[in-house]
Amino acid sequence: MLTEKVNHLEEYVVAKLKQGMSLQDVVALGISAAVGVSIFSVISPATALAGPGILIAFGLAAIPMVIYAVLYAFLSSADPRTGASYYWPTEYVHPYVGFLVCWLRILGSASALNIMATIFADYLQGFLSIERTTVVYSLLTLFLIINVAGVSVAGGVARFLTAIKLVVLGGFIAVGFTFVDTQNFYPMIPHGTIGIVAALPLLVGLFSGIESATEAGEEVRDSKRVIGQGLGIATGISMFVYLGVTVVAIGVLGSAGVGNSRAPLADAAVAFGFSWGGPVFAATALVSIAAAINAQFLMFMRFLFAMGRDGALPKVLGRVHVRWGTPWVSAIVVYISALVSLALPDSLIFLFLAVNIPTILKYASNCFSAMGIMKRRPDLYESAAFKMRPSVVKALAWAGIICAVLLFFAGLEADWRAYAVLMSWALIGTVYWVIKKKL
Repeated sequence: MLTEKVNHLEEYVVAKLKQGMSLQDVVALGISAAVGVSIFSVISPATALAGPGILIAFGLAAIPMVIYAVLYAFLSSADPRTGASYYWPTEYVHPYVGFLVCWLRILGSASALNIMATIFADYLQGFLSIERTTVVYSLLTLFLIINVAGVSVAGGVARFLTAIKLVVLGGFIAVGFTFVDTQNFYPMIPHGTIGIVAALPLLVGLFSGIESATEAGEEVRDSKRVIGQGLGIATGISMFVYLGVTVVAIGVLGSAGVGNSRAPLADAAVAFGFSWGGPVFAATALVSIAAAINAQFLMFMRFLFAMGRDGALPKVLGRVHVRWGTPWVSAIVVYISALVSLALPDSLIFLFLAVNIPTILKYASNCFSAMGIMKRRPDLYESAAFKMRPSVVKALAWAGIICAVLLFFAGLEADWRAYAVLMSWALIGTVYWVIKKKL
């Protein structure tokens, strides 16, 4: 009997991740993560900081994200891995770098799920009188079940939810442009350049998550080709949607109206005469946020799985369910982490910085990874499906690193407390790393 139990446990440890994601899933997950909660929440505080200058900030924020998307496409075509954001810096930069970045992302990812679930509850209360805590617990439990059930299930949910929100947001842009008042864009920079600079760290989160599918690299069919294609498509669509809805919202409500609104898209729809605009966009917000939670859950559990499989965190996190082919233990830890994060401050600016700062550091570490893979694994570089000249890779990588440094320090203008919390968390992680290395 004991032997049977040991053999059964070993099945869970050696079970393989299943390949169940297609190009459509990669695109849907990227758009789900990027065009999610941010489009209904970040636009308001960012506009309060920058006024109509948010459009300039959009352009500036898009530059590093395009660079990062290209480098992620290159890395994924050379070495697709599940938990890529941990593996790449660990293998091509230094093990401590890979560990620390993902250690910080534990706090950042938990904060992201916190933001999404609580804002979902706020929108749902517009339809139903349900206590916020009940909604948050129920929602996180639902996505725990979905993501344990398999990557193909999570991908199917992403495709369905993404299709719904793109139809509604596309209609909002098409109809809303006819109601835009260009006078609402003057003065363009009411708070000076410092307002644009302060908004940048918030806006980076608009595009973060585009690379979601890279975290499931081993679970994507024909990953060396498909991930890069999906990144390009998802980036283009997301940029168009963000620019379009922001122009419409400011053009209809004015920057002050957007900055003071908790639901700027819904308010804009009502303002240009659609009495049903509020309920429709509140429902769309629910769909978008749910899709973003699904993508965030998938990313979070994959890099925890990678750290567990590699031994950087307890190896139990690296277990794969023998039937569903998913990292089920990591999924449970993600679920618990999200619930614990509800104790963090509820300031949106604080929480978005707690999410975006680790994301910025992740992008910087993988810029170094792009250069490292050419030096340490020239065989993988030569076999990459999306290969650029070494000089181009280095130029893009250094440009991405410089952008990351600028964005990192720009956030100090918004809320220094997030930096203090993350530095404390980094210190705890470093102590853990040193102790583990000595054991």
